[in-house]
Amino acid sequence: MEKIEYGGWDNCYRLANEALELVLTADVGPRIIRLAVPGEDNMFKEFSETLGETGGKEWLPYGGHRLWHAPEVAPRTYHPDNDPIRVEPLSGGLRAIQPVESSTGIEKQIDISVNSSGPHVKLTHRLINHNLWPVKLSAWALSVMAPGGEAIVPQPPYQSHEERLTPSRPLVLWPYTRMDDDRWQWGGEFIRLRQDPGASTPQKIGVGLEEGRAYYALGDCLFMKRYKHKKGAEYPDFGCSFETFTNGDMLEVESLSPLEELSPGGSIEHVEHWFVFKGIELKGDDKAIAGVLQNVNERSDELMGPGL
Repeated sequence: MEKIEYGGWDNCYRLANEALELVLTADVGPRIIRLAVPGEDNMFKEFSETLGETGGKEWLPYGGHRLWHAPEVAPRTYHPDNDPIRVEPLSGGLRAIQPVESSTGIEKQIDISVNSSGPHVKLTHRLINHNLWPVKLSAWALSVMAPGGEAIVPQPPYQSHEERLTPSRPLVLWPYTRMDDDRWQWGGEFIRLRQDPGASTPQKIGVGLEEGRAYYALGDCLFMKRYKHKKGAEYPDFGCSFETFTNGDMLEVESLSPLEELSPGGSIEHVEHWFVFKGIELKGDDKAIAGVLQNVNERSDELMGPGL
């Protein structure tokens, strides 16, 4: 870990090993503004017009990875994260702590721990209720990916009509979702969403993703996000533990915790595991891609160890 300047911000922290690097800025946020294979382009989107900016009363799209609380509603969700945060060292990483949001009474924290050698990061997202009353919310972890790639969301295993009569999971659409948009590919193994820099309209879906894993392919680099879906729990947005959104600038890979009612002083935690693999080619039909991703899943199992 080293303290560096990045993107016009003076107070940033670089965590790295031979396989990956990430940069957290402490001048705003908490925001992880860079995630990459060392020497490669950033897999996260950076908004050049806001890099290095601080202060102000309007929420700004810096890019990178951030923590919100769901369900999404304005202005609560869009409390500005334009002020400095506190950074504390942890074993193998650090803790990023945002001042309590004046408009919501919620404090945001992210614990970041990098694997000693492999391309693996563990993140614990934490929301703390500093109000004098209970608040019902979900921890919402949003990774804003660089343009030009493709999100890949696993479909549940196929079962015949005779095998199962009940539905397998929710698929949630937003009013602006167009299933005939050519950025979507609705396959038997995967739902795929292509980021198109020339697109003029957004697209979004949410799913109850029991698999707890999704991917973003950008060139020959593959970002994998894993988390634990809690079966039977109440999730926001008609039951979504995963959502993906895109427009002409970027694509978001988002996971959500179950909704919980936090009593005063209570907290909620949501853990993600990130992996970045180099030299991954996703070509051919769903079956061929499933074979490649199965190898990726096994490699992530080895890096992560038993359990989530």
